Amino acid sequence: MLSDSWVYLALLGIVIIGVLAVIATKLLRQLKQQTLEQAQKQAAQQQALQQHDKKIIASVIIIVRAMKEEQCDIAEGCWRLSVLLDSLKLSEDLNVQFPAVFKLYEAIKHMPILSARKKLDKQSRMKLDLERMKIEAELAEDIRRDISLLHQYANERNSMLSQ
Repeated sequence: MLSDSWVYLALLGIVIIGVLAVIATKLLRQLKQQTLEQAQKQAAQQQALQQHDKKIIASVIIIVRAMKEEQCDIAEGCWRLSVLLDSLKLSEDLNVQFPAVFKLYEAIKHMPILSARKKLDKQSRMKLDLERMKIEAELAEDIRRDISLLHQYANERNSMLSQ
């Protein structure tokens, strides 16, 4: 009688171990699938960020070229570049790498543009223009240096993102 109960207990133990092994296998497969899906999502997100940055970098290159060829006003170029560079997802500390561009933007970002500027009287517009031109003159050499470095940076970044 005692040996029969040991046999039943052994069979019960084997069944329990078998069920646990099946459950463990199922959970490991689920974990592997979740890990794979997560890696795919991260890769897709990284690809989206790269595409975003590639588009922004292409715009930066156009603006930098226009500034170098004096087809774009320094203040407008710095304004546009600052906004674009701030929107890059895969780059950091660009305000440290290109300080003059950001410094000019910080100095003029309070100035009204477009229709808000048109609403100002002539004297106010002239005063703002004088303030802007003074800041541009102070930073002109540093901005030219930053623009040259930014052009090189943008071309290198564009090559990296195209791979």
